[in-house]
Amino acid sequence: MIETKQVVNFLDKIHLFNGLKEADLSGIAAQLEERRLPADTLIFERGSKPDGFYMIFKGKVKVTRPSDKGEDILAWLITGDYFGEEALFENRNRSASIRTVEDTTILFLSREDFDALIKRYSKLEPNFQVAIKSRKLARATRFKWLGTNEVVYFIARRHKIRLYQVLLAPFFSLIIPILLFAWAILSGATTPVAVGVILTVAIILWAVWVAIDWSNDYYIVTNQRVVWVERVIGIYDSRQEAPLTTLLSVGVETDVIGRALDYGHISVRTFVGNIRFEYVDHPDQAGELIRELWERSKSKGTQAQKDAMKNAIRAKLGLPIVKAPDEPLPPIVPEDKNINKKGLLWIVLSNLFKLRTEDGGTVIYHKHWIVLLQKVARPLIFFFILLGLMISRAWNLAQDPNNALFERLETGGFRPDTIFVTIPLLMLPFIGWMVWEYIDWNNDIFKVTPDEIMDIDKKPLGNEERRAAQIENILSTEYKRVGLLGYLFNYGTVFISVGGTKLSFQDVLDPAGVQADINRRRMARIAKKNDESANVERERMAVWLAAYHQNASEFTTSPSRTHTAEDDVTRLTMAGLQVEDVELDGGMEDYADEMGDESAMDGGAAG
Repeated sequence: MIETKQVVNFLDKIHLFNGLKEADLSGIAAQLEERRLPADTLIFERGSKPDGFYMIFKGKVKVTRPSDKGEDILAWLITGDYFGEEALFENRNRSASIRTVEDTTILFLSREDFDALIKRYSKLEPNFQVAIKSRKLARATRFKWLGTNEVVYFIARRHKIRLYQVLLAPFFSLIIPILLFAWAILSGATTPVAVGVILTVAIILWAVWVAIDWSNDYYIVTNQRVVWVERVIGIYDSRQEAPLTTLLSVGVETDVIGRALDYGHISVRTFVGNIRFEYVDHPDQAGELIRELWERSKSKGTQAQKDAMKNAIRAKLGLPIVKAPDEPLPPIVPEDKNINKKGLLWIVLSNLFKLRTEDGGTVIYHKHWIVLLQKVARPLIFFFILLGLMISRAWNLAQDPNNALFERLETGGFRPDTIFVTIPLLMLPFIGWMVWEYIDWNNDIFKVTPDEIMDIDKKPLGNEERRAAQIENILSTEYKRVGLLGYLFNYGTVFISVGGTKLSFQDVLDPAGVQADINRRRMARIAKKNDESANVERERMAVWLAAYHQNASEFTTSPSRTHTAEDDVTRLTMAGLQVEDVELDGGMEDYADEMGDESAMDGGAAG
């Protein structure tokens, strides 16, 4: 049975109950029903009547929906997540099925109590609305860069007030065609009518473009990162992101109009600056949701340290080690993920110019072949001009009976036409120019290894410039696709912030995939480095703690006290985490005194 205090602490960490006092949370806790469910238990099925609201106190569930292939997994929900509120608010049947993945403890609030809760605390409704809107938009919008176990908790567009603001320009522009139509009516002329129709169509297309542009920008927070996706149709495409672990603060800014219409700006500050969510609906509630996810990521890191320390101590005491399942990292999204859908020309050019090659854990990127075409454009134009002249000369000689491509000499030999022979010689410099540009393009590479990223630029027969950075020092990444060509051929630039400087992978194919490559290797490198560093410290602490346990009887104040390894592991783990920064130069006696004092304060509990 879960204690009321534990439930209150659990509720206090969920953004849904932000603003409630401890007494209010205690009242809600008293209404919750505890349900312990084994793995593979169906909680409710798609199409069923909504019976109440669910919160996961411990465990994991999956959200599924039937499909032609069996079922689609919409999301994985874990401790601290909740579900079932959407159908209650909209008074409709369940839109998905939910089943436990492992042994799970659920806190259930009946429909009647849920309705009473919302009526009693009206300020809770915006908290729920933020979650409901996010889940709806997340279901309607799929992003290929999301990881296997990555869950979108918050997603929003700019508030509609922003759409109305940008629509003002095309709206007032309609005055011009209206005046033209009035002029046509008064004067009987037809030209103003034609011009007015053309302007009206152009203004309507402008308004449609503005509306689509508004709908293409997203602010997203997942269980791993904060993301800002910005698109301007045919002109610009960008995704800026930062891991939740790099967040420093979350702030909310509103003005008078924003407070009246309940919108504002959320400033997510990271190590390298701000990711700004502008014109967000219910900004205070959205800010609390982001803070909750940030706190979760920090708690998860702390828990990982505790588990690692516990396993280190268990290993020293000869007890079995319990390993948590590894969570998959965000996937690498290769540019040829949908290669079957690409045209033959795309496949041939990609392979011919080797835009992305991978050898083991190292990936090498070249600039897009469009960049190569731009480099060789001028010599290629001259080359084709000369080729055209050469073909034209051959054609003219073939049509002229008085001249021939090869003139027979009186001595019996042949002499080729001078102009026809000279043109290929004139082509040679331009061919050399194109070869030079190709070598220069081929030498400009971007490399991502498991340890570092490199920007290597080597001039043919010239100097080599190399810029490199350790991959774990990357603070944030961002990519941009600019212009119509960037959209059509899917290339752009990836910007990597490292300390106070930026590296840029310019004009690479599929910049979103390159960004995913970098981020995945960055996360893997940081995890490995942190684990190596922590292992050394944990090993040192585990030796001391195991020694203490094995000689605990010498440090206890009561001779009747007994110690078992299994009972001591958790307490030793907590003690180890607390004394990691304690100076141990005084030897085992000082450490034992500290542990003995702590034992006495615990009232004689096992050390």
